[in-house]
Amino acid sequence: MDEATAANLFGVLSNADRLRVIRVLVEAGPDGRSAGDIAGAIGATPSRASFHLAALSEAGFAIGEKQSRQMIYRINFEHIGALIAFLMEDCCKGSTRLRACCGMA
Repeated sequence: MDEATAANLFGVLSNADRLRVIRVLVEAGPDGRSAGDIAGAIGATPSRASFHLAALSEAGFAIGEKQSRQMIYRINFEHIGALIAFLMEDCCKGSTRLRACCGMA
């Protein structure tokens, strides 16, 4: 991952509602959650949650799948992992001090 891509992805995450959505999706695991459930969990209107889900999906953090009449969203752990790896390894050069504080020693 290059710096411009990483900066763009961090920009997508620089919103409190989107971070809440990420938490909800991580907790949901592989089953995911419906857009309506996510809206309720983060205290947003369905249209506001859909706005944030669209941004997260476009950035690759969330994967939406139509099931019957609902959109089910799941977290893309690989994509988040790539961003974390960029920060830990590329940006911070694998600093042992940083890795130790993050439980990655």
